Amino acid sequence: MDPLHFRDVLGAYPTGVCVVTSQAGSGERWGLAVGSFTSISLDPPLVGFLPDKRSRSWAQIERTGKFCVNVLASAQLDACRRFASRHDDKFEGIAHGKSPAGLPLLDDALAWIDCEVERVLEIGDHLLVVGAVVAMDRRGEGQPLIFYRGGYHTLAEIEKERA
Repeated sequence: MDPLHFRDVLGAYPTGVCVVTSQAGSGERWGLAVGSFTSISLDPPLVGFLPDKRSRSWAQIERTGKFCVNVLASAQLDACRRFASRHDDKFEGIAHGKSPAGLPLLDDALAWIDCEVERVLEIGDHLLVVGAVVAMDRRGEGQPLIFYRGGYHTLAEIEKERA
């Protein structure tokens, strides 16, 4: 299978963009951007995402045993790019507070979901991380940041393209 063709075909499927965060007891914080977040189960409430097996950020987050999913708003492209980078301090200049579990919660995120790591499965060149939801809430009525056809968009841009 040609990897470029694979990416091109799957790029026709739009995904939301999230930042997964965690914090150690020592205060160290980690985060990574993901476009593979999904609901898995209603009973029990489970969610999942697929980080690259080589992700240094995920390796640190996994050690904490918990994470917070921050659903990004369309205006949070800069935060997305920061958390997708290998920047030493991804939180530098990013406004954030704490979730009920004490994890980094990005200001202006549309929603947040606190989770405990339920299980991690190795699948191809990625991991399937399953999180047991312990708390969650919606924070606003804004538009989500969307990844579609290799770039970041708003719902309005995708609608305009389809018209």
